[in-house]
Amino acid sequence: MSTPKILDVALVGGGIMSATLGVLLKHLNPNLKIQVFERLEGTALESSNAWNNAGTGHAALCELNYMPDSSDGSLPSAKKANEINEQFQLSRQFWSHLVNTGVLAAPDSFIHSTPHMTFVRGTKNVDYLSRRYQALKDLPLFNDLEYTEDPEVIQSWAPLLIEGRNSQEPIAATRANSGTDVDFGSLTRQMFAWLRNNNVVVQTSAEVKSLTKTGSHGWNLKIMDTKSGQIDFINSKFVFVGAGGWALKLLQKSGIAEAKGYGTFPVGGQWLRSDNPDLVRKHRAKVYAQAEVGAPPMSVPHLDTRVVDGKASLLFGPYATANPKFLKYGSIFDLPTSLRPRNLVPYVSVALRNFGLVKYLVGELLKNKKRKFQSLLDFMPTAVAKDWTLLDAGQRAQVIKKDSLKGGVLQFGTELVTSRDGSISGLLGASPGASTAVYAMLQVIETSFSSELKNWKKELQKIIPSYGVKLSDNPTLAKKTLEETSKILKLTNS
Repeated sequence: MSTPKILDVALVGGGIMSATLGVLLKHLNPNLKIQVFERLEGTALESSNAWNNAGTGHAALCELNYMPDSSDGSLPSAKKANEINEQFQLSRQFWSHLVNTGVLAAPDSFIHSTPHMTFVRGTKNVDYLSRRYQALKDLPLFNDLEYTEDPEVIQSWAPLLIEGRNSQEPIAATRANSGTDVDFGSLTRQMFAWLRNNNVVVQTSAEVKSLTKTGSHGWNLKIMDTKSGQIDFINSKFVFVGAGGWALKLLQKSGIAEAKGYGTFPVGGQWLRSDNPDLVRKHRAKVYAQAEVGAPPMSVPHLDTRVVDGKASLLFGPYATANPKFLKYGSIFDLPTSLRPRNLVPYVSVALRNFGLVKYLVGELLKNKKRKFQSLLDFMPTAVAKDWTLLDAGQRAQVIKKDSLKGGVLQFGTELVTSRDGSISGLLGASPGASTAVYAMLQVIETSFSSELKNWKKELQKIIPSYGVKLSDNPTLAKKTLEETSKILKLTNS
């Protein structure tokens, strides 16, 4: 066997996470030997693909699941919403730097100003949304949030929500003009193009079959060319697994203790899409509503403006589907082959404790196209079936983790799993995912490159000015940051 190629960094997966980490590391140390391994024939074909996600720049401006209601009718806690918004501001700053330095093309190739709205129906939900607004409106990162219960105002914001609606029904909405629609597929491909031009090999049709620790020399990776079947071996000091739902499988293959006890709960999805120009012109917003009881966060219904490859469309959904695949182009054996003695108890515990989720998924699976369309009519009373087509979205895998009290819990979010020595790290989970890729990859750098971090901090603060600072604690800096990134990314506030 020939001597394996030696790398500093191996990035497994051709999505937004690996692209972000690769660009960050190349800025911090241009001499690093980095290679990317993607098992599909191109990059950004799974969760990062524009039609496999909602494209919401998740900043908690409209997503109610980041701010659940209080149990006693008081103002709901804004802590999680604030954290998500802080994390998204890191992404905006990073993308702004990449636009300024020519890494990314014109901003309208990947990001567009799109108001973020929340729309609720019924007295109880109106009361909750009012209290949510009161809890957020004075926070620095939410200072453009508006609230109304007036149907005429809502109609001026998003006509399709009001046309044909029963005028006697209590309704309310919030709007934040600072919201965005992001084409994460375009963003990912542009970053990989820059990496290729900076001596990074981006190898597609390359599946990592095994990872073996080699003492102080890092990891040996067995790579299979999925077209020819040829096997190659790579040695890397550090490995990042950004393979979406497959991250768990690869972390399990690595044998690290930190991955034991984890599982994933796969949930697929579908969208209704309309390219009718008359409808598209009438709706310029991402409008989120309350989730059904038991629904996972990525199944919160929303009616969105999408701009992909320069063309605007409307997207409604998602509708949850169930299959055992961890990726859209995965295997039906993904879930059963991920079972281990250490994660059986968490899996069983989650199944027993989340009856609402199971009931919701069964209900979704029983919906025919007519019943799915009825969900759209609740949002848009004048919707006509011929204007909409059903398409498959990406596959999401929520984190299941062991819990000393409950046996196991289903965690709605993302989680970084890193070996004790920091030589391998992987990201599990889904929402908010791509929007907070910069925050997640900064965590990777802080954990696995801690010895270099002291020398990198000055450069990091150049790339991301608020790195190490909480914008929510500094209204002046928050305002300046929002204004500067809006100017560079050509985002409007009206």
